Amino acid sequence: MRSYDPVKRALDVVVGGAAFVASLPLQGVVAHLVKRRYGAPIFFRQERPGKDGKVFALVKFRTMLDVDESKGLVTDEQRLTSFGAYLRSTSLDELPSLWNVVKGDMSLVGPRPLLVQYLERYTPEQARRHEVSPGITGLAQVSGRNDLSWEDKFAKDVEYVDRRSLSLDLKIVFLTLAKVLRRDGISADGDVTMPEFMGSQRV
Repeated sequence: MRSYDPVKRALDVVVGGAAFVASLPLQGVVAHLVKRRYGAPIFFRQERPGKDGKVFALVKFRTMLDVDESKGLVTDEQRLTSFGAYLRSTSLDELPSLWNVVKGDMSLVGPRPLLVQYLERYTPEQARRHEVSPGITGLAQVSGRNDLSWEDKFAKDVEYVDRRSLSLDLKIVFLTLAKVLRRDGISADGDVTMPEFMGSQRV
């Protein structure tokens, strides 16, 4: 364990806890709006792998309508509403994830938690992204968010694992705030969200 890791966890509890409490009034407003537009449930919960691949339940605000083939609501693009796109572009949908940070499932900064089925698709080098706790934001996100290819994202994730420090975390948080204000890099070209990762060629 790096000497910074215990400090990082302490900062997650203090800063993440303070941010969670401070954001509760805003979360209440967002929850009310989500309930009006989508109905119940208000939250999106999905299993994601955390540190060492341990699975946890990620919590966000809902941004999509339910799948309804009769209404042509099947793909992410069809189900994502303008309101949901706004929540994503402003990262307001991520506010409930601060509780995951407080609980220890996540960190404020680290590789983004992806889908469980990706675990068996990573190369050994890519799998190193799970040597640390996943984050609400990370080096890959401030280096292009969904504009990067999967391989480039994972390279940035592993770079973060090797370089993690307080100064790097502060830089990533600052750059994240700037990106959210500009609302750039939310989706990959031609996709509402990143296309599914099917694996990289192993060498």
